[in-house]
Amino acid sequence: MATINFQLKEEFIPLIQLLKYTGIAESGAHASEMVIDGQVYCNGEIETRKRYKVRSGDVIVFENETIEVK
Repeated sequence: MATINFQLKEEFIPLIQLLKYTGIAESGAHASEMVIDGQVYCNGEIETRKRYKVRSGDVIVFENETIEVK
């Protein structure tokens, strides 16, 4: 399982933007599809809100990729 440490520069980042920015999703449309399909977990729970506000301390998981937000 690969872990990406993401340093947050603002108060939050929308979930689909984070997936696209880290390269887990190929595009915003791909990121939206991943979230809507229930493939993305936030802090151990399935997250289906595309505009979920990811904040410092959140852990996002998609398949074998983990993003730790600092």
